[in-house]
Amino acid sequence: MASGSYSEDLTCPVCHTFFTDPVNLPCGHAFCRGCIPDGVSSQLYCPQCGEAVPPEGGCLPTSLILKSLSEKAKAEAAEMCPEHEEKLKLFCVTDQQLACIICRDGEKHEGHKFKPIKEAVASLRQELEKGMENFSVDILATESLAKSQGEELTKTKAKSQQLTAQIQREFKEMHDFLRKREKEIKKELKYKEEEAVEKMSNNLNAIEQALSESRELEQKLKSVLKTGDAGSLLKSWSEGSSKMTPEDALRSRAKGLQVVNDSLCFDPYESHLQFFMWKEMLQVIKPREELLSLQSNSSDITLSEDGQSLFANIKQLAVYCSSCGVNYDRPHNCMSGQIRIHSFQGYQTATTIPSSEAELVIHTNPQFTSGQHYWEIDVGHRVFWKLGIEDNFLKYESQKYVTCSKNVSTVLEFGDVPRKIGIYLNCTSKMLSFYDADSMRLIHTMSLGSISMPLSAYVAIHIRSQAPDRNPLTVCRY
Repeated sequence: MASGSYSEDLTCPVCHTFFTDPVNLPCGHAFCRGCIPDGVSSQLYCPQCGEAVPPEGGCLPTSLILKSLSEKAKAEAAEMCPEHEEKLKLFCVTDQQLACIICRDGEKHEGHKFKPIKEAVASLRQELEKGMENFSVDILATESLAKSQGEELTKTKAKSQQLTAQIQREFKEMHDFLRKREKEIKKELKYKEEEAVEKMSNNLNAIEQALSESRELEQKLKSVLKTGDAGSLLKSWSEGSSKMTPEDALRSRAKGLQVVNDSLCFDPYESHLQFFMWKEMLQVIKPREELLSLQSNSSDITLSEDGQSLFANIKQLAVYCSSCGVNYDRPHNCMSGQIRIHSFQGYQTATTIPSSEAELVIHTNPQFTSGQHYWEIDVGHRVFWKLGIEDNFLKYESQKYVTCSKNVSTVLEFGDVPRKIGIYLNCTSKMLSFYDADSMRLIHTMSLGSISMPLSAYVAIHIRSQAPDRNPLTVCRY
């Protein structure tokens, strides 16, 4: 730091730092020019002595002597240790910072390596000059990378704008469809409402007419019954009854009337509006799911005529007993007391009972060479399946989901057991994603790396022996 003998004289009383562009007030006190508006002009008095300051105080000339001394004091302070006020003569190689003698001996730098400043500067200069030799080449390489990255950035922004416009357009198509159907359904509801209201209004008018007649007759009956003598009573009744007998006049009018209710029925939209709209929207949505066709010449499965579903056939064991020389459909006890299985589905050398399951790959059409594709497979309650593309697929076995890519397997933490699996293939980015097709929840996404086209959907199941297959595997179509 600057010596205490003059550092205070070079410190601004307002900001308490060395002067920056100092000016002298008429009273002789000095301040930074930038501190005058905050510390002086607002009160028009010197903060130190209280003498008035003229309004043009902000236009005072710079004190060149104070400015020069302040700059020298700053330079001197920069060479001093801020903690110990000792000159910085050493460079700590370990912490890469300047240090004084006291710093070197302190606990903070215990065991550290130090160099004199001149030696450290020489080493640094030599290292920097050596690095400068390859720096130009590195700058050119970095510039090339920056240019390439900028181009990719521009492409990404352009693609984002394109996708934003596409998303807006496709949502607008769905919105327009829904708004159109909303207007049509509301119009149909309005027609049904008007029809029901008209029917109810007519019925209400008839009820009110009957009520009015009954009330009018009630008043007349009360008036007739108030008549004292017999002749006047008969005369009063006959004058207003239009030759109506008491039986006709007193008949119940409510018996012939009934309330019209439950007239407004708006099936199916009253209960299944969203479902029916979803089904209707499937007819206008583009693109749709891929219409895969399952294909196989194996006798171990049965395909539906449309190639959409398959069942596994029962697989029979072929058992040959070497003791009695007879083929059986199951192991048996013979006189030798031995059971030996020598053949199973064409394998003639087996000496033990073979596995009761065998994996069967199902071929599919069409093949994919470019673009993006999506298809769904209903796996039902099958205990084993593989779905995806060849060498890159999702496997379900032993109640676990495993991703398999180029013989690398990864077990997934996925608690649900979806019945429908959605597969999304992007041939451009070479990415393959799997979804729970009922909730459209992402299960996993994998990179296909270097893979050659064309590609086709991959399906594999287990064939069980002597057990009927009650869980068909089905390609979903909507």
